[in-house]
Amino acid sequence: MTASTAIARLNAADPDFARHLDHLLSWESVSDDAVNQRVLDIIKAVRERGDAALVEFTQRFDGVDAKSIDDLILGRERLELALTRITPAQREALEKAADRVRGYHERQKQDSWTYTEADGTVLGQKVTPLDRAGLYVPGGKASYPSSVLMNAIPAKVAGVGEVVMVVPTPRGEINELVLAAACIAGVDRVFTIGGAQAVAALAYGTESVPQVDKVVGPGNIYVATAKRHVFGQVGIDMIAGPSEILVVCDGQTDPDWIAMDLFSQAEHDEDAQAILVSPDVAFLDKVAASIDKLLPTMERAEIIKTSINGRGALIQVRDMQQAMEVANRIAPEHLELSVADPQAWLPQIRHAGAIFMGRHTSEALGDYCAGPNHVLPTSGTARFSSPLGVYDFQKRSSIIFCSEQGASELGRTASVLARGESLTAHARSAEYRIVADKKGN
Repeated sequence: MTASTAIARLNAADPDFARHLDHLLSWESVSDDAVNQRVLDIIKAVRERGDAALVEFTQRFDGVDAKSIDDLILGRERLELALTRITPAQREALEKAADRVRGYHERQKQDSWTYTEADGTVLGQKVTPLDRAGLYVPGGKASYPSSVLMNAIPAKVAGVGEVVMVVPTPRGEINELVLAAACIAGVDRVFTIGGAQAVAALAYGTESVPQVDKVVGPGNIYVATAKRHVFGQVGIDMIAGPSEILVVCDGQTDPDWIAMDLFSQAEHDEDAQAILVSPDVAFLDKVAASIDKLLPTMERAEIIKTSINGRGALIQVRDMQQAMEVANRIAPEHLELSVADPQAWLPQIRHAGAIFMGRHTSEALGDYCAGPNHVLPTSGTARFSSPLGVYDFQKRSSIIFCSEQGASELGRTASVLARGESLTAHARSAEYRIVADKKGN
């Protein structure tokens, strides 16, 4: 039987609370020098040797006996075959989730717009989808078909011309659910490559792997480091940290439910973070007891235990108002408002990736099938970042059309400002288009 956890207990009234909380939240995604150099070497090799480097790295790192790049390409027919190899229940679940994700993201689509000023000047914005997006999917046993849906469907809804998926198959291990999800989500091409080499291939292109405009999707430290290095050559979604959940509860939800909600993120990996905030100290005790009771029943008990002991916490606050302040301080990836009237508290939440309202809305529903995207900002970046969405696969161009009168009027303003910056060519370019008025001025 797994030993009891030793989850941290914090009290917001403690004078050292802010320091303790900051220590609890701290997490660095910094690669060490060895990882960083290895990734740079891999990127350089892929840029110089293309497909040959991809084959070599896949043999070395994934143990795949690939003779050429052709052995690392999966056609559309292979994705369709995967649909027949999963169970009917799995296919139904994937299709239902895909429909809900698609329906939600359809509402995010932005249209181009213009307006015309009195003098005939037209201003506006043109919204255009990316030509091609690259989707990185972890492979092997740690496979997440839900992530395929969450990354590929918004791209397709946005109108991206081609979605290219890369997924490693360590020791030749292929996850049929991942391929089935790719089929349902409309992925166009699949390469069975992974790691930094896959990111490099997407960013720079090879003889066989097309260069993309943006790379999205989760991965290990090598993938994250590679994404950092290729940013600028291509766009990236984010550098994601470990999964997080913050539950704010008034003490009236079943403590077993709350314990399992905390587990749902702690089971991702040892660095995941699960925190409960409540003004009810007796309820915190009940949840602690539920954690100890339920932990031995979990398949990933050791991972959960390490996560809970290392980065978890039960935080006592003065009242629900202070609970909201703590929640905004943490800016969590996932926030559950497990309270009687979540709508009343929603206006006070300023920083959260996704907000789960009420006692019956578990974070797990958002991970799979509620509809909103589960690719969310972590490590406090919800202060300035948003969930992945259709807007991440579109770009906006400004539209400016000046009538003769408009160019003349704007030219006077531009001239003054340009000469103030000593940029004479700017000024004269604008001044050429100034039309003298009828009084000869």
